[in-house]
Amino acid sequence: MDHRAPPTAPELPERLPAKEKHLLSSLAAAHTLARVLRPCYGPQGRQKLLVTARGDTVLTGHAAAILRALELEHPAARLLREAAQGQAEQSGDGAAFVVLLAQALLAQAERLLRAGLPRAQLREAYAAVAAETLALLPSLAVRALGPLEDPVWALRSVMNTHALWRTDHLAGLVAHACWATRELDGGFRPERVGVCALPGARQEDSCLLPGLALPGKPCGRVTMVLSGARVALLACDFGPARPLAPATARLSSPDDLIRFQKGSESLIEKQVAQLAAAANVVVVSGDIDEKTLTHADKYGLMVIQVASRREMVYLSEVLRTPLTPYLLPPLEPGKCQRVYGQELGEALAVVFEWESPGTPALTLVLRGATAHGLRGAEQAAYSGIDAYFQLCQDPRLLPGAGATEMALAKMLSEKGTKLEGPNGPTFLAFAQALQSLPETLAENAGLAVPNVMAEMNGAHQAGNFLIGVGFEGIINVAQEEVWDTLMAKAQGLRAVADVVQQLLTVDDIVLAKKSPAYPQDPNPEPKKRSAKLFLKSILGMYNKR
Repeated sequence: MDHRAPPTAPELPERLPAKEKHLLSSLAAAHTLARVLRPCYGPQGRQKLLVTARGDTVLTGHAAAILRALELEHPAARLLREAAQGQAEQSGDGAAFVVLLAQALLAQAERLLRAGLPRAQLREAYAAVAAETLALLPSLAVRALGPLEDPVWALRSVMNTHALWRTDHLAGLVAHACWATRELDGGFRPERVGVCALPGARQEDSCLLPGLALPGKPCGRVTMVLSGARVALLACDFGPARPLAPATARLSSPDDLIRFQKGSESLIEKQVAQLAAAANVVVVSGDIDEKTLTHADKYGLMVIQVASRREMVYLSEVLRTPLTPYLLPPLEPGKCQRVYGQELGEALAVVFEWESPGTPALTLVLRGATAHGLRGAEQAAYSGIDAYFQLCQDPRLLPGAGATEMALAKMLSEKGTKLEGPNGPTFLAFAQALQSLPETLAENAGLAVPNVMAEMNGAHQAGNFLIGVGFEGIINVAQEEVWDTLMAKAQGLRAVADVVQQLLTVDDIVLAKKSPAYPQDPNPEPKKRSAKLFLKSILGMYNKR
């Protein structure tokens, strides 16, 4: 096998001293952000222990979650985070790809600027290379998902990036849920598949349930509504209202106490009766009062308690009914076909079923022994759902495991050596930046990076662009079935090109002067005199009257 070294950007003479500060003011921030995310890149990436603002400790390796938790002050770092989060929202993955490639391109741009390349020409050359890269990308798509093909093989490699264990069983469930909820025209809506995480049991105990399943439990004697469910969502306790200010009832005799208690119970029963007239299912995120629950049983009202406010917000979006902060009937209750409780071993879930196309048709119920394992499985499931959505729009797949980046680097290097002017070094610099991604994969896998890159480059120079980085060395991605969606990769490259073009135009960072929260009056005496004159004029008006 040919182990020739890959073409690199030529050594250009530096016209500025190396010890001078960065010409690109955003480069230091990009280096810092990339240093945080680089160990998390790829399936062998490491985890971060995040301490949230509330003091909670979260273990995660998901780049988008890490970026959300970071408190950034540098405006360039914030701009990079926005680009990476936009990529994660659009394609479900690729936040680390955007940050790492953008940092590598900015580092190469700094070197070209130090060599004397004007900034305007560099921007034009970078735009030309980005357009060429996007044009070359479809030529590397060697597989496509057929319209009647089981998508599990295409989703498995995408989902393995986010879970600590092999996701064969989970990928099968996600593929079955996505396939079962496809529309007749072949389209797919991600909101048709819900995800519910229930602690306990094993990952192999994960299953699919019809409709939307949420962690919760029915609290009264009414445990199901099998037809015509009308749902009210209460973002409060199911019981007497708690006053915002301290209140004291002044009672002078036992009779006053009895009348006060009867009045409170009568008011609660009246509120429950009004609620039952508008809805027959109530979902509560607060505490449940036993006496109030007795009134709900009397009026045939099903009361469900959920622990997470996030689930309440999601249910409000699906049912298209607002959260009510008091024990009052909603203006328009949410409607579904039926609601019932479901026991899954020792865990409890509540299932909402519809027949309308804009609502969840199936829910993937995830099980796991730890909260961290459930969080990783949940992220893997969402990544699989997003990947299937992309494949329904564009079924083409690219070689994964860094093979696509290495193939693009080879093609750009070959073209860059033939070009004259600023485009030649820029093509080579772009290729060098792309090669940094498979290098990071090899580094995170604990491999000898120079040896792996030499073997990988030799295979690509020989025309085998299906060679990528595996757990123990180079692999054939077609045999190992490691794929990336063409749509997500193209979106990531566009995001990187846009943010790098923006940062190349910045020559300095200017901070505006912070205004004090309560600005002091620079000349208070005239205002005092004017206030006195104003009072005198008012008194004079009253004296005239």
